[in-house]
This record gives sequence, structure tokens and C-alpha cells, in this order.
Amino acid sequence: MKSTIGSPHFAQALAWWNWKCALLSATARSAVYLAAMVRMGLPGGLGIALVEMAYVSLTAGLYAGLQQKALGLRSRVLGNLAIAVGVPGLAQAMDWVAHCAAGAAAPPRATLAVCAFALISALFHLHVMRRGAFLTGSIGRTLVEDFRRMPRLAVDFVLHPMVLAATGVGRAARAVLSIPAPRFTN
Repeated sequence: MKSTIGSPHFAQALAWWNWKCALLSATARSAVYLAAMVRMGLPGGLGIALVEMAYVSLTAGLYAGLQQKALGLRSRVLGNLAIAVGVPGLAQAMDWVAHCAAGAAAPPRATLAVCAFALISALFHLHVMRRGAFLTGSIGRTLVEDFRRMPRLAVDFVLHPMVLAATGVGRAARAVLSIPAPRFTN
């Protein structure tokens, strides 16, 4: 029987794995789980946090790797849709399946909240990845460089919708002002 670890599919998945996003996601999510477990006084909180860290390290790294690959799609619109909707949709569907299989399906309101958070997170991934941050492989920078750029990227992300709105209003105003005034004759 051939080992899965030596298979070309495993090697391809590992090559796509984004260790930066895996590290950050696993650290943040496991810290939230651990804090929630400690606050609720549940025993075994550390074990649950470690399981979450392992699970998220694997899945977040693969999903972020898929997002990074989508940057290279010929159609920028298709790449953006894959990054902001396709990959997060797949991740949420797989998470839902895992919870159902474990007999711990989340209530609809919680699922909706998680989906909304996933969309915002995916838009942030799109924003920073399109600007060269949190990429791995030959096109990536060091994690320290990515962190140095993070304050600016976060501010840009928050301000970007306002800049787009202002640009749209400015274009509309210029278009209106460029229409020649009607001439009235007596």
C-alpha cells in the first residue's frame, strides 16, 4: 500500500498550503476557544484549544493557499470571486458538514454570523494578498515584513469603501457638469 504522504496530491496540497495564514488563524482561533473555555469554567479547555489549533492549521493553510492560487487566474474578477466567495463558501460548507457529522450543528443565527465574519475575513485576505502581504513561496515576503505593513493595510481596508464611494461621487459630478447646458431661444 502506497503512503499518502508520498503521493503527488499530498505534495501539491502541501505546496499550496499557506503557513502564514495557518499560523495566524490557528493562534487567534485557539486563543478565542481557550478564553471561552476558561471563562465558562469547562475542564479540558486546553485540549479543545489544541484540537482547534491543529484543525485550523490544516484547513486555514489549505484555504489560504487556494486563495493565493486564485490571485493568478487570468480573469481578475473570477480570481476575486474565488478568493472572496468561493473559498470561504467551501470552508463554511465543510465546517457545517464537520459539525453535523459530530452531532454539534450550530444554530442558524450562529451560522449566519460565522458566514458574515468569513466574508469580511475573505475580503480582508483579498485586500492584503492583492497588495503582496501574507503570501508564501517565491512571491512572499517575510512574516515580519508582513506584520510591519499590517497597520497600513488595515487602515487601507477600512477606508477603501469610502474612497470608492468618494471616487464614484466625483465621477458622477464631473459627468453631470460636463453636460452642455441647454440653449433656449426666444
